Amino acid sequence: VQLQASGGGLVQAGGSLRLSCAASGSIFSINIMGWYRQAPGKQRELVGGITSGGYTNYIDSVKGRFTISRDNAKNTVYLQMNNLKPEDTAVYYCNAYIRDPWSRGYDYWGQGTLVTVSS
Repeated sequence: VQLQASGGGLVQAGGSLRLSCAASGSIFSINIMGWYRQAPGKQRELVGGITSGGYTNYIDSVKGRFTISRDNAKNTVYLQMNNLKPEDTAVYYCNAYIRDPWSRGYDYWGQGTLVTVSS
């Protein structure tokens, strides 16, 4: 199983970006999918997540600006980021808990995509 993230880049403050993360491989089901970020010199932090049923949660600093969604048919999770701020600059990682056809569950990470917000 692999998670492939895309969509990062450089954007001015107030701008928007959309990240995507697609899971591929021997997948039976995907439970929670989420996004984390790690800014320079800081620990990785959870940005938010979404269950298979579409329930979402976010950290306070992105509420009202970021939206997580998923397409279960495509095994893909999205992170729509609006009104970006310089403090959102970080490497963003997708994460998913995936069960294979033999009901074994594992935690998987994407490779990370850099988001840079200029002031």
